[in-house]
Amino acid sequence: MTSIADEDWFRAPALQRVLSLLNADGGEARVVGGAVRNTLMGLPVGDIDIATTLLPEIVAERAKAEGVKAVPTGIDHGTVTLVADGHGYEVTTLRRDVETDGRHAQVAFGTDWQADAERRDLTINALYADDRGEVVDLVGGLADIESRTVRFIGDAATRIAEDHLRILRFFRFFAHYGSGRPDADGLRACARAKDRLSTLSAERVWAETKKLLSARDPSRALLWMRQTGVLTEILPETEKWGIDGIHGLVAAEQTLGWAPDPMLRLAAIVPPDAERIEALSKRLRMSNVEAAKLAAWAAAPNLPDEVTDIGFDRLLYRHGKEGILMRLRLALAAARSGAESDPVAMRKSARLSVLLDRAGNYNKPVFPLSGADVLAAGVPAGKRVGEILAALEKFWMERNFLPDRTALAARLEEMLRDRP
Repeated sequence: MTSIADEDWFRAPALQRVLSLLNADGGEARVVGGAVRNTLMGLPVGDIDIATTLLPEIVAERAKAEGVKAVPTGIDHGTVTLVADGHGYEVTTLRRDVETDGRHAQVAFGTDWQADAERRDLTINALYADDRGEVVDLVGGLADIESRTVRFIGDAATRIAEDHLRILRFFRFFAHYGSGRPDADGLRACARAKDRLSTLSAERVWAETKKLLSARDPSRALLWMRQTGVLTEILPETEKWGIDGIHGLVAAEQTLGWAPDPMLRLAAIVPPDAERIEALSKRLRMSNVEAAKLAAWAAAPNLPDEVTDIGFDRLLYRHGKEGILMRLRLALAAARSGAESDPVAMRKSARLSVLLDRAGNYNKPVFPLSGADVLAAGVPAGKRVGEILAALEKFWMERNFLPDRTALAARLEEMLRDRP
């Protein structure tokens, strides 16, 4: 019998307290899903979810009686979050699907563990651990964890028809946990149902895509998404651009210690076209921060093959460093891919590394003058104030940002003498 009883997170007093109150007086509760899966795969455990035979109202009543806070976070779907000793645990009543439409499910509560397991999506996500830490496998998840196989429970097409987002979840979990070739039945079912992704909300699609792009190495999952047509369905921008850049980027991340960045990985597989990037951001309903980051990358200039340090500083000043940093990382990743066999790529890689360090440490200087200074010098309000200020800023930049306020004021007086 497989057991997780010795795991620190399982033995935590808060979890044991919750399991104890749920298992009393005929109730039964088991830890389910990601915590069990990750423990068996030797990965860190995040959220801890619990399934129970008790109705949500009973869960809340028992928690209150034991001094445990109960928050009805998803009461219609049977979920109550119990907060014990500062730790939150989502407790959900066993369910079976009554009706599904590919986006939402109507559920009925029950006490049948087999039915609850079979309504879940993937075998590796449907493992339970009882209050003694013994793992309960009702759908063949243990064997799939051993072989790192990501597989739908039962008929793949049926699981996808229940919730079309499972197409993306299949590839996302393959990116994080799979090995070798994806399950053939799952691939076929995803390919056949890919057009159903258009029925989902943009927020759900983007959230799932972002999680996939956050995997340690999403390149194999993206390859199979492309082969099945799923990638084109959600990111048509990749169709003629390609995903080859992702391999070099992942290699650079792992060698240089860059944290995986889903936005940078997205930039690696879509064209830097400002208009198309704006449309992509709107279509997927990205956050303002995410959209701004992609827009900065798309608007950033192509870096010249040769640029002086001061010339580079001027680029950073004009365009901001965020978009240029993204361009540099992608360019460095591409150069590193060919550096072993190409001396030119090796030299380019070395130069890009220097520029990347410079950009990372760059602090934008503050132009010492403002429109108020030009007005104070006697220039009437209007278009000419902006023109003079722009000329002064150009003068300042061309002199390596060195002239101070006094020098710029003197230059302003000189400009007004030459052309009052």
